[in-house]
Amino acid sequence: MTVDNSFFAAKLLGWFRENGRELPWRGTKDPYAIWLSEIILQQTQVRQGWDYWLRFMRRWPTVEALAAATEDEVLRMWQGLGYYSRARNLHFAARQIVEMGGFPTTYEEIKKLKGVGDYTAAAIGSIAFGLPVAVVDGNVYRLLSRHFGIATPINTTQGKREFTALAQALLPGSEASAYNQALMDFGATVCTPQSPRCPECPLQASCVAFAEGRVGQLPVKERKLQVKERRMAYVYIRYEGQTALRRRGAGDIWQGLWEPFLLIDNGQLTIDNDANYQLSIINCQLLKQHVRHVLTHRVILCDFYLWEPRERPHLPDAYVWVDETDVDQYALPRLVELLLEALPQR
Repeated sequence: MTVDNSFFAAKLLGWFRENGRELPWRGTKDPYAIWLSEIILQQTQVRQGWDYWLRFMRRWPTVEALAAATEDEVLRMWQGLGYYSRARNLHFAARQIVEMGGFPTTYEEIKKLKGVGDYTAAAIGSIAFGLPVAVVDGNVYRLLSRHFGIATPINTTQGKREFTALAQALLPGSEASAYNQALMDFGATVCTPQSPRCPECPLQASCVAFAEGRVGQLPVKERKLQVKERRMAYVYIRYEGQTALRRRGAGDIWQGLWEPFLLIDNGQLTIDNDANYQLSIINCQLLKQHVRHVLTHRVILCDFYLWEPRERPHLPDAYVWVDETDVDQYALPRLVELLLEALPQR
């Protein structure tokens, strides 16, 4: 495809100079600060990620400080953002960087960091080091698909290849940093998924989708993955000012986070009928029922109970007893945080 990159880039850069968002990580070339912002914003809106970025930078102002932290500390700071694999990858990558002797400066080396893909490497490389590599994410897919009238599904191998090549062809190499940030901001504030601001778009005159009335039809995605439902039930055990928590293992949701007694998972009891846990639903107080929690490829429906036994129950070895006043020192899934809000005060 032949494209007029000078016109497209000039319009975007002109718009960006007047309308670019003022963000706390803008105006710095510190690759650590930029990398941190990009990891936080991978699955998070800017308005929520802003405060987390500030907290991380205050707590760990350098990559060396972050690398020296424990994974538990990082997960605890991340609590509430979800997609906790990002936090684990962040911590792992910080230690990679320290072992390298400093932040990598090439696109290929940046991509070797845990949790860093094509888009994140392009963003870090262009903003921190001026590397001429185009960013391609949902905002970019949407803008390019609409402006050039491309109906190739963006979640296919062919689509990814086609849009990546187009984005790179449009990139003004000497202004990669400003241009990539312009793409991000333009897609987030003007060429939005719903109710795009076409009347004030500086690219309206050359936008194929606008001219053909196809703005609402682009970009195209192939059918979505089937979303599965998962039934769970937690029991908060309250005994003499303590409660039982366990750390979730690998290979499932919320790896490495802590949770109360899990009574039902995938619709099945987690304890054998003959197990001597002295635990019975009959003795529990139902606090919340059918709490709906949406993850990427599944929906969790969870019940939440309170049990106050007269004697300390015998639980599986994975559970530890902690003071109730210390529960907020443990990294918990967002769903568990919401459930704990329903607990009656002692």
